[in-house]
Amino acid sequence: MRNYVMNCRIMSKNLSPVIIIPARMSASRLPGKPLAEIAGRPMIQHVWERAVEADIAPVWVAADDSAVFDVIQAAGGNAVMTRTDHPSGSDRTFEAVEAIDPDGVFNVILNLQGDLPELDPAIPATLLATVDRMDADLATLVTPASDEEVAREQVVKAVVSWQDDGSESDGHRFGRALYFSRAAIPTGAAPCFHHIGVYGWRRDALARFVALPPSPLEVSERLEQLRALEAGMTIGVAEIDHAPAGVDTHEDLAATRNRLEG
Repeated sequence: MRNYVMNCRIMSKNLSPVIIIPARMSASRLPGKPLAEIAGRPMIQHVWERAVEADIAPVWVAADDSAVFDVIQAAGGNAVMTRTDHPSGSDRTFEAVEAIDPDGVFNVILNLQGDLPELDPAIPATLLATVDRMDADLATLVTPASDEEVAREQVVKAVVSWQDDGSESDGHRFGRALYFSRAAIPTGAAPCFHHIGVYGWRRDALARFVALPPSPLEVSERLEQLRALEAGMTIGVAEIDHAPAGVDTHEDLAATRNRLEG
């Protein structure tokens, strides 16, 4: 992993990244989720530790509650308080980066999720490489979807125009996103891909995005990344082998505890 990170730094020498992890306490299905204990530590601390392990950029947690702020500071990390009423993690991420970096030193924001305690530390580097290689406004990741995932509305599917077979890209395949949906797309014999909700934003693109109203397709599909596509932004995509397990429900939390505590 270390060699890949070093290569990523060399390739992205004109990029100045920061990692932001938005954390929201009022999740409807699992209130107080960032502080849920897993293997003796709050979930948000697990995510922060994985992001720090990536070793490619400063890491900040964007908190909406002082308890989350205190957990990260007690662990030796950086946290910033943000408003409680943001409609999305992207809005919270933008408020956070504007607060911690008003001079605009950071020009790429790696927006992770606070409910991915099993995050692969290679993911931030892959996002940064995708922004750079695809010269995209933002980047995201996908992984092949199983038949069960294709059938589930909760699993977001991505349609990608692949432009790189990965033979010269550390094994990653790169392309551009054409669409995202909760439906089983594309139809026919083409493979389906499970979208992983982490993003690498160019800062000017994130500023433009949060200033836009929700778009018609975004509202219809309940997927904010469609706002970017409808606004003409380019979304670079990299394929990775596995999606990190997210924690959205009590059942997810129990399964994660079993894996990390067993």
